Amino acid sequence: MSEIKEIWKPLSVYEIQGILSPIPIQWWIAGGWALDLYLDRMTREHDDIDVVILRSQHLLLQRYLASDWEGYKAFKGKLTPWNMNEKLETHFDNLWFKKKGESTWAIQVMIIDSENDYWIYKRNGTIRKKLSDIEMTTSAEVPYLRPEIQLLYKGGSSVIREKDKLDLENVLPALDNVSREWLRDSLTIQYPNGHPWIERINAYINSSHNRKRE
Repeated sequence: MSEIKEIWKPLSVYEIQGILSPIPIQWWIAGGWALDLYLDRMTREHDDIDVVILRSQHLLLQRYLASDWEGYKAFKGKLTPWNMNEKLETHFDNLWFKKKGESTWAIQVMIIDSENDYWIYKRNGTIRKKLSDIEMTTSAEVPYLRPEIQLLYKGGSSVIREKDKLDLENVLPALDNVSREWLRDSLTIQYPNGHPWIERINAYINSSHNRKRE
């Protein structure tokens, strides 16, 4: 087991697509890149690239990548090699991959849980969506997480970073009220005593309602 060393040379979105599309699994671009794909523009620099897959398919991913890639489990600041055919326990949901023979990390894969065709938000299992409703797709057929879900992951983290706040401000104006209300309601479920983003989200919702009445 070793300390995590964040030396990244991330692949591009389209390189990821080329690697994962032939594999018979569901996958989605996540993180800041998912939000930029939604906005169809690059809003800031990205240190890495995140992909999410279903927990039920993580061994299938490993099987297809094993010939060219080394996978590691990232947990509590440590990296541990992901052994071949090792079924991951539920607390492991963060995988790092690097090309065999290279020292820089190229892909981060996050594992999401699902049940009966529903995505389950790990931080609060009462927050769910049908798997068919968590995805959007670019004109080049790149699948990515819906922006309100990605913002929930960012806002629902124990530490909200400056780049997360920037992502919120960039994306909120482009969301429709259904998506804004879902994000607000989900944050309220996770944080019943309040969350710093809720007032900001409500401001956009109220502004939109006022414009419709004018």
